[in-house]
Amino acid sequence: MKLGMILHEVHRGENALALTLLRLSETHKTDHEVHHVARDLATWSQRHVRELAGPAADHGIRLDEEPKEEWAAAEWLREKGSELVGRRSTPSLLLLRDLKRTYLKASDVSVDWELLAQTAQAAKDGELLALTKRCHPQTLRQQRWANAMIKVVSPQVLTS
Repeated sequence: MKLGMILHEVHRGENALALTLLRLSETHKTDHEVHHVARDLATWSQRHVRELAGPAADHGIRLDEEPKEEWAAAEWLREKGSELVGRRSTPSLLLLRDLKRTYLKASDVSVDWELLAQTAQAAKDGELLALTKRCHPQTLRQQRWANAMIKVVSPQVLTS
């Protein structure tokens, strides 16, 4: 029962992190580094969503294999907003806010992975433990990237 709850949380969190990264990418399309790296990092979370479905099914828990996707209209609106923001003088402040949101989401998912690892270890579930050892480091890298970007962007924003 507790394992099911934790699997659902990790799955939900990875879906949310993927969407957060994709939104970051689209909203800040004019910042090419953010746009491309955030997209690449989102694919990791999407892969995690797919990989969680198998071991969950082994425990009688059904998780959707396909990552959640945004509606095309929402994506279009965000893209147009990105173009407009890119022309204004304060896009960095918005970028800083979005990076903070990404960092916090990745931190939340990292804690969920840790809980899943501890539960898998206690249950002596080698497959699930191997999954956490494969996926959790990527979530930590997503978190570190967002933190590093905050460190790059914040002096520019907060001192001007």
